[in-house]
Amino acid sequence: MEPQLLCCEGDRPAVQRAYQDSNLLTDRVLHALLKAEDKYLPAPNYFKCTQRQIAPYMRRIVATWMLEVCEEQKCEEEVFPLAMNYMDRFLSVEPTKKNHLQLLGAACVFLASKMKETIPLTAEKLCIYTDNSIIPSQLLQMELLVLNMLKWDLASLTPLDFIDHYLSQLPVRKENRPLLRKHAQTFVALCATDVKFIASPPSMVAAGSMVAAVEGLQMRMVGNTMMSQKLTEQLAQTIRSDPDCLRACQEQIESLLETSLKQAQQQQRLVTMETKNIGEGQGLSTTPTDVQDINI
Repeated sequence: MEPQLLCCEGDRPAVQRAYQDSNLLTDRVLHALLKAEDKYLPAPNYFKCTQRQIAPYMRRIVATWMLEVCEEQKCEEEVFPLAMNYMDRFLSVEPTKKNHLQLLGAACVFLASKMKETIPLTAEKLCIYTDNSIIPSQLLQMELLVLNMLKWDLASLTPLDFIDHYLSQLPVRKENRPLLRKHAQTFVALCATDVKFIASPPSMVAAGSMVAAVEGLQMRMVGNTMMSQKLTEQLAQTIRSDPDCLRACQEQIESLLETSLKQAQQQQRLVTMETKNIGEGQGLSTTPTDVQDINI
């Protein structure tokens, strides 16, 4: 008698994700996070003091590529901001050639996926995403260099470490929490691509993202509509910051979102034009974001 397969045995098993532990959402844990976050901040002026070949726009291009790789591979939300923290900390102390920036970004995604994923990304897969401009041995060498420059301290804090703490303190209806969290995560990822937020503590970026998400969604709180000003004051008190600083961070995030949406529309038109040019002998990069200009 032949054994019968269960309906799930024919497919690859789903990746198991860790459940959120509500026991960790305490004031004691939050205070420990606030105390430790400064340890993992990169130097805000490394473009002027350390780097000679790398400009902010190059970082943005590679960061966008890293984000799209993480999204395409359905990585955990923590992978991308953690990878960006590694990259910024590395660039703060180690001069890097511009044609090594994508290699560095790939190595940082590689390390972050090992820290946060049940099944990390492979070196071979990341090399494919670089349009095979690097090989696995180069990626592994860069990985070791990053580890050495970061002194093997990879337990960095990111804004996502604070989101659930803030969310647990807000009087938000239970059914609205997933949507609010999703929008706040989107803002966090967007901030990670922009150099303006390099010097901002993760707690500040998380608070600004939360306020921007609440205001953008016009969500109704329990009993009445919580005004943006009241929410800003509450979160500012939580992170021991001036409400005006938090409000400025929120405005920067909203401005960044508007700029990003405009750039996305322009990029879509450009892709459409380049697709038409394929028949004329002009090819497209096979990477999610074209970084060929940086790799030269």
